[in-house]
Amino acid sequence: MTRTLEIDFVSDVVCPWCAIGLHALRQALQQLEGEVSATIRFRPFELTPEMPAEGEFVIPYLCRKYGMSEEQVARNQAYITERGAELGFRFDFRTDSKKWNTFDAHRLLHWAAEQGADKQLGLKLALLEAYFSRNENPAERAVLCRLAEQVGLDADAAGEVYDSGRYTDEVLAEEQLWVRQGVSSVPTIVFNEQYVVSGGQPVETFVQVIQEVVSREVG
Repeated sequence: MTRTLEIDFVSDVVCPWCAIGLHALRQALQQLEGEVSATIRFRPFELTPEMPAEGEFVIPYLCRKYGMSEEQVARNQAYITERGAELGFRFDFRTDSKKWNTFDAHRLLHWAAEQGADKQLGLKLALLEAYFSRNENPAERAVLCRLAEQVGLDADAAGEVYDSGRYTDEVLAEEQLWVRQGVSSVPTIVFNEQYVVSGGQPVETFVQVIQEVVSREVG
């Protein structure tokens, strides 16, 4: 019998570990195909809510925020790139890569969810690839509309959402909800609203967690 699983994936689109975690989770679900049927809902979390529209170069930003040297940042990026490659995801960290404000991307993801979980998933994956693999700005209107159209959403409707400021209150409320529930780092993955896993875990870890969650639910 196939068991259903609801997954809340709290994350940001400029978080490399969120990209790793999502791709590992999806591969785990592929391994469990036939045993588990999962719906993933993406929940908003901003790593850089204070970021101005012009963004900031990643390397100095990370050095300042975490007290790291440029060499430490480079080592971390090399490790992240390796982890991504193992999952079939390409990170292209550059000296001119920037951190951006992602609030508008979260508004578009909220809108995409209303069109279906598959559309939201498609947009999330497209945003991660655009930012990490092609160094694009996920706050840019043209980028968001193009990615929306790429995954089968209406580009004109996406532009209207962007221009109108729709879903601002909803995204802010969701962000505050997850913070109140104790989420302080991402990705945070919640299975069936009660089992929590944090970080970009390996595929095998997600397989074990999912099997355990399903067995507990059955029991």
